[in-house]
Amino acid sequence: MRMNPSGIIGLILILTTLLSGCVFNPELLPERDDANVTALTSVEIREHQGERLSSITDFRENSLEGPQYINQSAYLLEINGLVSHPLLLPYEKVITECPPFQKKVTLFCVEGWEVTILWEGVRVKDLLNEAGVNPAANTVIFYAADGYSTALPLDYIEDRDILLAYSMNGVTLPAERGFPFQLVAEDRWGYKWTKWVTRIEVSDDPSYRGYWEKRGFSQSGERERDFL
Repeated sequence: MRMNPSGIIGLILILTTLLSGCVFNPELLPERDDANVTALTSVEIREHQGERLSSITDFRENSLEGPQYINQSAYLLEINGLVSHPLLLPYEKVITECPPFQKKVTLFCVEGWEVTILWEGVRVKDLLNEAGVNPAANTVIFYAADGYSTALPLDYIEDRDILLAYSMNGVTLPAERGFPFQLVAEDRWGYKWTKWVTRIEVSDDPSYRGYWEKRGFSQSGERERDFL
């Protein structure tokens, strides 16, 4: 039996996911993070409103090039594209001048593991409002320091109060968890949760395909749908 090219690509993606640990088993996870992350377990919050939270160490490292270590003093968050006022925002300006927002959200990875964290950050829509979104815009693209990118609908960003987080469980994000900013893409698969965000582009191209979308993953990344 001959398989068409799209079927072959899909099979390769499935096998790759399985080999990387699709079925969650804590015994199969790699060694815990270095001392920089482990030290935070003594000060992180592990309960919120009577519900147990996951630990900052309960993540699996699966980024493209490993953790990105970004110089805070030199960092600028760029917001451009279909906006009236493109912005370059220092880290301190974002975390001190934008209204803080907090919510408990679970990240579901396609590899089969999940973590529930109390995230704090700024709403992406507050940043976009400051930049002034063009009425023609319908898509927001997030770019990371390691070359990763993904896109989400503008309506979803605004309606769901999607966060650009700078804190998790009451502690500042370490580099291993996405410092300076981690996108909290609620109800989307983990590949939509961009870490080390450096640029946000407002676009009118809903067909934009990021790193994993170009490799066959779902464009929407919606949790209720299969990611392939």
